[in-house]
Amino acid sequence: MERKNIWTSYSQQELEKLEAINADYRNCLDRGKTERECVRLTVERIEAQGYRNLDDLKKSPQTLKPGDKVYAVCMDKTIAMFQIGKKPLQEGMNILGAHIDSPRIDVKQNPLYEDEDMAYLDTHYYGGIKKYQWVTLPLAIHGVVAMKDGAVQEICIGEKEDDPVFVITDLLIHLAGQQMEKKASKVVEGENLDLLIGSRPIDQDESLDEKEKKAVKANVLHLLKEYYHMEEEDFASAELEIVPAGKARECGLDRSMILAYGQDDRVCAFTSLFAMLDVEAPERTACCLLVDKEEIGSVGATGMQSRFFENTVAELIALTDGESELKVRRALQNSKMLSSDVSAAFDPLYAEAFEKRSAAFFGSGLVYNKFTGSRGKSGSNDASAEYLARVRRVMDEAGVAYQFAELGKVDIGGGGTIAYIMGNYGMEVIDSGVAVLNMHAPWEASSKADVYEAYKGYCAFLEKMS
Repeated sequence: MERKNIWTSYSQQELEKLEAINADYRNCLDRGKTERECVRLTVERIEAQGYRNLDDLKKSPQTLKPGDKVYAVCMDKTIAMFQIGKKPLQEGMNILGAHIDSPRIDVKQNPLYEDEDMAYLDTHYYGGIKKYQWVTLPLAIHGVVAMKDGAVQEICIGEKEDDPVFVITDLLIHLAGQQMEKKASKVVEGENLDLLIGSRPIDQDESLDEKEKKAVKANVLHLLKEYYHMEEEDFASAELEIVPAGKARECGLDRSMILAYGQDDRVCAFTSLFAMLDVEAPERTACCLLVDKEEIGSVGATGMQSRFFENTVAELIALTDGESELKVRRALQNSKMLSSDVSAAFDPLYAEAFEKRSAAFFGSGLVYNKFTGSRGKSGSNDASAEYLARVRRVMDEAGVAYQFAELGKVDIGGGGTIAYIMGNYGMEVIDSGVAVLNMHAPWEASSKADVYEAYKGYCAFLEKMS
């Protein structure tokens, strides 16, 4: 199958729209480095376009009609948006599903300690990472601290120009002879990913005893209390994520790419959001679902395996056709979905890991994966041929550039998405997304052209899939 580089096909008007979409995308990446931040940003944008919170509608029940826009949030980490279509909900929805969690490093619940006049936060990495990639980088802390009195303190340190940043240290090359002989998986151990956060003892004039006056840890606690009204015990009810500090940047002399943290899978999440905001008067109910916990198996209350989405659809059925368990099942089974997750872009420097005929390429458009999983398609959804044909027709009619790919060679590659979970309802699902270089690294790269084609493809799917 011939792949074309789509940059040469754009008119000046299309290039201007492409740049506008990518500028908005970079802004969203900067504002949404955690699941909570992504949900907060999403709510802000959709409420500005008339979306109403489903919780408010349930308090004073009313019949939803075509064109109505509603959303539901689960624990501030997962969000589902709906624009009611002209057809009954039980005839199915067109669903864009992506995840908004990304590989990172989390702070433990009893993390703060001092060792040789240096203060650290103990950590536990989240998702699949190459641990050695996270050392010696400027890092930021994002998250919340929930107090016993019910107050929730937002934390974001390391993103402003005048903010301090943090670092995970590494052994200098002069002393690293034995370290360099280790396997890559052992060069940096998980227990050595602790974050250096201070080295200055508390000021001598503080009202502490002589031992505490020299403590670096005491100084850190003093600052936490001063700026965030936080005691050491409050770490127990905190969710603090360590992520690369810094903004998304244009990449390349030609500015054709984006380099940023968290593009897996926010490149699909934000382009899905953009498409959802632009859809008008859909025939079938349009849905955009942004979920948590995909990187660790879609488990937990905010993951795709929870009942949140199913329960939300049940609430919508109650507000449209009246309560009916059967109609809920029909709505789910009759739905069509793009499970929007990134794919691995072909990297000529590591060509041996790819089967070139079945690889995704930068600048060749939206990527479709008929199946994911690993090796013998383990954990795969494996979309039907008939559904692929309908997707192809919709994309061709809308002039969307797209390609089909697999994630690496058969015996090497593999990965999971949320597709198989939604497939359990009997709905038609296929994986689609953007090709990314450096996937799961602190900084990932994508093509602006592919970001734009993803947006176009998601718009076409919401409006035209039947």
